[in-house]
Amino acid sequence: MKFKILLIPCILLISGIISLKAQNTWPKEIPFKNGGKVTIYQPQPESLEGNKLTARSAVSVKENSKSEPVFGAIFYVATLSTDKDSRTAELESIKISNAKFGGVEDQEKIKNLIALIEGEVPNWDMEMSLDELVATIRRDHANTDSFNNDPPKIIYCTKPTTLVILDGEPKIQKDKDLDADRVVNTPALIFKEGNLWHMYNGGVWYKSSSVTKGWAPENSLSAKVKSINDQIKKQELENNGGKAPTETPRATDILVSTVPAELIQSDGAADYLSISGTALLYVSNSNDNIIKDINSQDNYILIAGRWFKSASLNGPWTFVESDKLPADFAKIPEGSDKDAVLASVAGTDAAEEAMVDAEIPQTAKVDRKTATVTVQYDGAPKFVAIENSSLQLAENSNVTVMKDASGSYFALDNGVWFIGTSPNGPWSVANARPKDVDKIPASSPAYNTKYVYIYDSTPDYVYMGYTAGYMGGYIYGPTIIYGTGFYYHPWYGSIYYPRPCTWGFGFSYNPWTGWSMGIGFNVGFMHVGIGFGGGYGYHGGWFGPPMYRPPYYHHPPHGGGYYGPNRPGGGNHYGNTNININNSHNNIYNNKKGVTTRNNVNRPNVNNQINNNGRDNKGNFNSPGNSGLNNNRPAARPAKGQNNVFSDPSGNIYQRDNKGNVQQRDNKSKDWKPATNAQTPNRPSSAATRPSGNVPDRQSPTNRTQERQPSNNISRDMQMRDRGAQRTNNFHQQQSRPQSRPSGGGSRQPAGGGGSGGRRR
Repeated sequence: MKFKILLIPCILLISGIISLKAQNTWPKEIPFKNGGKVTIYQPQPESLEGNKLTARSAVSVKENSKSEPVFGAIFYVATLSTDKDSRTAELESIKISNAKFGGVEDQEKIKNLIALIEGEVPNWDMEMSLDELVATIRRDHANTDSFNNDPPKIIYCTKPTTLVILDGEPKIQKDKDLDADRVVNTPALIFKEGNLWHMYNGGVWYKSSSVTKGWAPENSLSAKVKSINDQIKKQELENNGGKAPTETPRATDILVSTVPAELIQSDGAADYLSISGTALLYVSNSNDNIIKDINSQDNYILIAGRWFKSASLNGPWTFVESDKLPADFAKIPEGSDKDAVLASVAGTDAAEEAMVDAEIPQTAKVDRKTATVTVQYDGAPKFVAIENSSLQLAENSNVTVMKDASGSYFALDNGVWFIGTSPNGPWSVANARPKDVDKIPASSPAYNTKYVYIYDSTPDYVYMGYTAGYMGGYIYGPTIIYGTGFYYHPWYGSIYYPRPCTWGFGFSYNPWTGWSMGIGFNVGFMHVGIGFGGGYGYHGGWFGPPMYRPPYYHHPPHGGGYYGPNRPGGGNHYGNTNININNSHNNIYNNKKGVTTRNNVNRPNVNNQINNNGRDNKGNFNSPGNSGLNNNRPAARPAKGQNNVFSDPSGNIYQRDNKGNVQQRDNKSKDWKPATNAQTPNRPSSAATRPSGNVPDRQSPTNRTQERQPSNNISRDMQMRDRGAQRTNNFHQQQSRPQSRPSGGGSRQPAGGGGSGGRRR
């Protein structure tokens, strides 16, 4: 017997204190050689298009060491270079379009101030927290794509149970590594020895005479099973730094489903606790988001970002739009045990921030010379038409391959586009995406490819990026969801290629690491992710949702929930115990040959030329035209003082004092005076983003309407800056804590590798 076992590294242990540099504090300052300096306050974003951020910042300029500071505002477009793992963004290639200094009448002085800013700011890279950006940017458009929101088969259990998903009826193939027949269309390790089937799941071995039923714990292992188990335990030990896992795996009931399904469960009969300030109850002895509305007595569950409603926990369940929920859902307190659901409640801060975060790309620079892709087919390439487009999709390839109307072929591998003249290449890094990629409907398994973008190119490099849609996270109406909800038929041949899937993994959302698998009653994360054979390729390995990797256990930073400050006496109960699958894989460009991102390598200049000759023929200020990922320039250093200065679109400058009062800068008197125009009437919400139904119009610092208030509402900008600081602080607290390990137990998600391929990267 000859076989190879691969255990996916699944622990991210972070200890110590995050450095001051990582805190990305504002304001920042850039020194001049003559002793002067420009101080730049936190950007106030206007819009984000691809990797281009349009924003303004309040600034103060000291022309030399002895001069008084003059306050004004700069307006600019910057290229974002992002790192989703550390949740930071760098503002690069800053192009200043305008600058205003209210109250300064000396035109020569204004020209000098502009020249100083124009000559220095574009030379400096400025780093900021993604959470600062998420909390302050506005959205004014909606995703109009159609998704399938029909409920899957939903099963409720009151004792620890594991749901094992099969992609249809069992598909059995001979596994050479195991020297046994194996079920290939499941994430679980299931193979046959004699007349018995064996399954490794959550650290426990089970046996049955049938793949689909009758599973029971296996107390005595055969020599073959014991040999496999010994190798698994060895790898678990290696991946835990040489220390044996501390959790004790817990045997559970096993449910096998050959159709899309989800499992919700409680540890015994449902035990309801009230949610403060609402007419809602939640099931406290469950890891699932199960909420009861006292007024209607209806039960609501949240799965993959979608709400389903039923009078009974045993169903039947019907889909509920996020803006048709009872009004009290939007009143769930931040910092409470169930605040994680707020990202799926229309009209909340959490929901809007989740949508903004979904549209911020992970960026990368791809080297034309060294980036490569390996495309393999199960037999001769087979292409089928993609509905509503001129594109064709390869059914039997290990990565996504498409053919366009011109006869060109495009391969997409881990967020990098390649182009070739035949289905077998040769492949080179693409300068542009295939035509009609934006027309691919959600009913196509290639739908997620429309969320991988090409921003710019040079003779040596191509600048690309992807948003959450590539990883399966989509904006639907006023909230986010996971997966399209459509079932995609896999490829069955001599090789099994699974397709992206929505159901069976209990996906839930958290604000820093995105979508994570729920784990029911804690399978013990050391026992998830066993792959047999060649790993993630077609030889074996992780079966589940595209690009995700198992797993990493994550607790929110406080005793209660994800948002807001720590709640006194808070406790997790059973809440928020999700596996974050792609933490440390939020950036899937990591470790890919020929691909660099701002977190893993120094990047050479593309064009570091500075043009300080005033305005161009369109009236814009000239500044560096380089398009990306350039870190040969110095970083702006943190400045002394508070991050309490703002600008409005007219260039007026305001500050908030220690008592919360808003003052306006008078550059003539060089003084701060009580503001008279910092607060303006609110404009109506945009029809495209205004939530309907029973969603309250909330004006507190931690909640706002679906459409943010206009940028000249300075008090509003101040509230959102505070929220961004809180989000950033929460993230750093989470990162600085050793990650907790769950005890053993059952799960909706099976442990163990499976399948014959990790399809569609």
